[in-house]
Amino acid sequence: MTIKEAILRSLEDLQQPATYLEIYKHIMDRNYYPHFESKETPTNTVSAQLGDFIRKSDTRVKRIKLPTGTLGYYLTKLEQNIGIDKINALTAKEIGKTTRVTVKTYDERDLHMLLSSYLKVIDTFSKTIPHTQSFKTIDKHQIWTHPDMVGVRFSSLKTEESQNFQKAINRLDTFKISSYEIKREINFDSDLKEGFFQAVSNSSWANYGYLVAFEFADNLEDEMERLNQAFGIGIIELGANPFQSKIRYTPKLRELDFKTIDKLCNNNDHFKRFIDQTEKILTAEKRYLGATKKEFGDFCDKYLSTDSEAEKYCRDKNIPSENISE
Repeated sequence: MTIKEAILRSLEDLQQPATYLEIYKHIMDRNYYPHFESKETPTNTVSAQLGDFIRKSDTRVKRIKLPTGTLGYYLTKLEQNIGIDKINALTAKEIGKTTRVTVKTYDERDLHMLLSSYLKVIDTFSKTIPHTQSFKTIDKHQIWTHPDMVGVRFSSLKTEESQNFQKAINRLDTFKISSYEIKREINFDSDLKEGFFQAVSNSSWANYGYLVAFEFADNLEDEMERLNQAFGIGIIELGANPFQSKIRYTPKLRELDFKTIDKLCNNNDHFKRFIDQTEKILTAEKRYLGATKKEFGDFCDKYLSTDSEAEKYCRDKNIPSENISE
């Protein structure tokens, strides 16, 4: 049996929505897949395979949010037998009573390294803006002011003459700044709307705004398209292999809002320095440009350079992944 076959067999046996931990335990109890000893994080392997069923629109498997807040997976063909009323009636005790496996999960902050690695490939300098290091404000309504990450991409004109000409005409055309709101998973319409409008609020000042997540539920595709067209926020799906991340919806270009940029600079030293470093590159003389870019690169977020580095990072951070480097 392959891992996916073992998962399908287990869901057939269980006859009700099950978490990835319950599925893993059932596979082990029935010895459906005896090769887990070759996997460093077998529970993450099961989680990744279940995610594949959903991401690839495999009609055999569906999932639902359980009363515990975790995701439960079940066979589509058993949906009528299970019944939505039965699913909603499951208590936390009933859902978790067979689970005896403890596994660490990853933090949303761990996804920043994957995003910075993807942005590096598309020649974008990126930096995390820690919310906790912002100056306190008495305005409690300003909860969606700071982006999770910011990025800047400079124009790639090759000759000094064309670059100088562009700067003389309109310096704003020499760079574009982006804002990123990052989420672990967006599985439900309520998750999408909250994350999307948080991205709208946090990126109002930037040329481009993005909502970024490690996983999007396939049944949200139509709503993602509608929100993208209505508000111009782009959507990026991160991969465990960051070099396979993709822009699912492109953002609309907007003019920079310098009043909000000034406000963010006053509130957060990391954002202030990011803007300062951007300005230094734009105004640097040719002989200093290389050193200025290096200084900016050292200030920006670290990134992964190879598939093997990405695989090790995901393994260390408990981010679901499966054979990235193969």
